[in-house]
Amino acid sequence: RETSTAAQRLGRAFVRFSALPTKKRLFYSTCQQIVCTTEGMERMQTIFGHISVPNRVQNTSFSNLAQNQVKGQLPDSEDDVVIISALRTPIGKASRGSFKDTTPDDLFVSVLKATLEKTNVNPTDIGDICVGNVLQPGAGPAVFRVAQFVAGIPETVPLSACNRQCSSGLQAVMNVANSIKAGVCDMGIGAGVESMSKRKQGGDPGDMNPDSFMHEKARDCLIPMGITSENVAERFGVTRETQDKFAAFSQQRAVAATEKGWFNDEIVPVKTKIVDKDGQEREITVTKDDGIRPGTTGEKLAKLPPAFKKGGTTTAGNSSQVSDGAAAVLVARRSKAVNWGCRCTV
Repeated sequence: RETSTAAQRLGRAFVRFSALPTKKRLFYSTCQQIVCTTEGMERMQTIFGHISVPNRVQNTSFSNLAQNQVKGQLPDSEDDVVIISALRTPIGKASRGSFKDTTPDDLFVSVLKATLEKTNVNPTDIGDICVGNVLQPGAGPAVFRVAQFVAGIPETVPLSACNRQCSSGLQAVMNVANSIKAGVCDMGIGAGVESMSKRKQGGDPGDMNPDSFMHEKARDCLIPMGITSENVAERFGVTRETQDKFAAFSQQRAVAATEKGWFNDEIVPVKTKIVDKDGQEREITVTKDDGIRPGTTGEKLAKLPPAFKKGGTTTAGNSSQVSDGAAAVLVARRSKAVNWGCRCTV
């Protein structure tokens, strides 16, 4: 398998925003996250070759376009939106991991500074910053505006925050890319930040009319994620065994990727402070993800009890962990990136 940087891995499935309508851009934006290896490329080609709906006319031009984009056969355009840099902090376990005492602004400062240092981009050339966040009040624009200044990006660069739940970071990148396509700016940063140690999930939804929750769909908005997982598994027939096997495979791949250094180029080491059990504060440098469990197997996961529902299938072992971390993607119009002397990795 090929070893590559984070930006290069993203690049193998990056689709020109001018070529596709919104729904198809959303599909490809999701797919690009899984393309990390040559094997992944082959899987993507197979998927794209089967994009069709039974009993409907197949969109041949779209199918060909998809395959050509995966193979890198489309010619470069000066109006392309290109990825210059894609960096992230390590991912910490919430409440008990490496970043349990680190605030979200500090996490964001780390990836912003690293982005500027890696690319040598002039901060004043950045035309927009959009940050995805779920748990901060109002998605955290004030918190991240402060972080922007600490990182050395001036007040002339606008910043906004967005909350689209689990897709917030991806939405932030899309917002900046779409601004570039619309001619609003030529370069921007799409980011995602979360501290689930400092801000907990759930709780009071805020000031709302109680009568609103007489509507079934409105009540559904308050269903916890764990119960949502159970509902999805039941609706689509995803068995406990299937979930455990997939979780074990994911852990095994994460262990292999870490041991081979495949994450090294995308991870920004973070210096922070942590308070131990005795209340003593000490400084640490975090360089690797928390939560990767060597030796995980489907058989071991099968022994865990359901976490959210009696007789359910979702457990602490086959669920994603609650986490702390941050990531930032620097994107630009290809023509401007070249003029600025940036290396367009995508």
